[in-house]
Amino acid sequence: MTDAPALPDLVHPADSPDSPWWRDAVIYQIYPRSWSDSDGDGIGDLPGITARLPYLRDLGVDAVWLSPFYVSPMNDAGYDVADYRDIDPRFGTLHDAEVLIDTAHALGLKVLVDLVPNHTSSEHEWFRAALAAEPGSPERARYIFREGAGPHGDLPPNNWRSVFGGRGWSRVPDPDGTPGQWYLHIFDTTQPDVNWENEEVRAEYDDILRFWLDRGVDGFRVDVAHGLVKDQTFPDTTGSMHTAENAPGHRMPMWDQDGVHDIYRRWRRILDEYTVPGDPDSERILCAEAWVQPEEALARYVRPDEMHQAFNFEFLDTRWDPAGYRHVITESYRSNDAVGAPTTWVLSNHDVLRHATRLAVAQEGYRPNGIGADDPQPDPELGLRRARAATTMMLALPGGAYVYQGEELGLPEHTTMPDEWRQDPIFHRTKGTDEFALGRDGCRVPMAWAKDEPSLGFGPSAKTWLPQPEAYAALAVDQQDGVPGSTLSLYRDLLAYRRKHRFGHGALAWHELDGPEALAFTNTSGDGTRTVLCLTNFGDEPASLPNGDVIISSGPLDDGRVPTDTTVWLRLPTGHDR
Repeated sequence: MTDAPALPDLVHPADSPDSPWWRDAVIYQIYPRSWSDSDGDGIGDLPGITARLPYLRDLGVDAVWLSPFYVSPMNDAGYDVADYRDIDPRFGTLHDAEVLIDTAHALGLKVLVDLVPNHTSSEHEWFRAALAAEPGSPERARYIFREGAGPHGDLPPNNWRSVFGGRGWSRVPDPDGTPGQWYLHIFDTTQPDVNWENEEVRAEYDDILRFWLDRGVDGFRVDVAHGLVKDQTFPDTTGSMHTAENAPGHRMPMWDQDGVHDIYRRWRRILDEYTVPGDPDSERILCAEAWVQPEEALARYVRPDEMHQAFNFEFLDTRWDPAGYRHVITESYRSNDAVGAPTTWVLSNHDVLRHATRLAVAQEGYRPNGIGADDPQPDPELGLRRARAATTMMLALPGGAYVYQGEELGLPEHTTMPDEWRQDPIFHRTKGTDEFALGRDGCRVPMAWAKDEPSLGFGPSAKTWLPQPEAYAALAVDQQDGVPGSTLSLYRDLLAYRRKHRFGHGALAWHELDGPEALAFTNTSGDGTRTVLCLTNFGDEPASLPNGDVIISSGPLDDGRVPTDTTVWLRLPTGHDR
């Protein structure tokens, strides 16, 4: 870290200008099924991704993260992995993956891939072997099998639920056909949890890491990073399987157990072996999907000998409110700076309502898991206006950031999808129960590339694995490319200025304003020669700007003032009164 200029209300000091790439990178998430279809079968694939990579170079991101493309029965869209060392034929071949990685590198883009270590598919060779083996066998020891409760073992071992609804245990027959043990599946029944107390499991995932590192990947996004280790007493629980629904500090026995950190220290040592001495650009990284609160608990995942990044889901879940954003930004920097880690910002991904829709729905309580045609429909103009403002604020924050495919077009959630199209196991497991949720299909709809082409340019045919809403046509890439004021142009401008002026390495300080309905902070370069004010107006009336040069605005200004739900970047004169 370098010393930052003395600023009142300093929240975060400037980062070193020679910090490694991942501390300020903007990483773009590709959901392979929905990015680009090269062969017309209605499912995106690796050759389709490779062909579209120049679009991401021109967008101005630093890296791509690919959701799973491994061999899978696709009961959970690839998060049920049957073979971690090969590509599912729906997506292509291992050679296609290697071409993709090489092409991305040639374009100056790094590549992260998804790692799914909490569970395998029930079709994985290990689980098939476990079902064929006796209780107490080495094959079953790779997973979490337990005897049932009750006089005949016909009750699950405890009351743990599945994140996807229903109970978290399923019973299997013994090899002789009689009712036998139960296995744990914190997600779908086809996703049995592996046993991380088993050294054979740990060695297997070590080898999987090396397999992909040897093929040139630059890092891994780790799925359910907070869930690998379970409390070995397997106690009954109280509270929700969804962390955000519980009070801060309430720790479930399957989440955020201390033992996960030993795993990530071991993985960090493996990744560090691939760093070229003296070349920080060669560093390989780990990013945690860890739904953990409060911020201090999340910061434990990014200590110097563990992971490099962790998604800031507290930021994603913050309602449209200046006090809420100020709190989460302040506390995130406080916690992460204490361990020397960057803060990694995110607004959308493949598991949550797109923020162009989420920010227009009711702000109180936990965000809904899906919106359907029979639900109150969000205001698309309000949602897009707030989404543009939120992104403009996020990209002014020091640290790293993730962008989910299509958000640069302002794509909304598909909120009128017919139920017969839905594929998310959340929908199918909870339908007809008091846990009912529509699920995540609405944020996973295929990209819109060209308004007047079949499947909006997603592929050469009209087939799409999920239907695209009518609203996507007007938001397609070819309708926004080069159009001043379009959301795509806004993202390109934000990313270009952010990279050129190294916002990710800046110092952040709050800038106090008259009135409580706006949020403003300054991002100042480490040498103090550049200060940009970021102001977001949450109020009903336009907000005044101090003296300075407007760089970018998320929407049109109102006679030099900032309208409601709008964010502005303003370059302040050197030596301004802070």
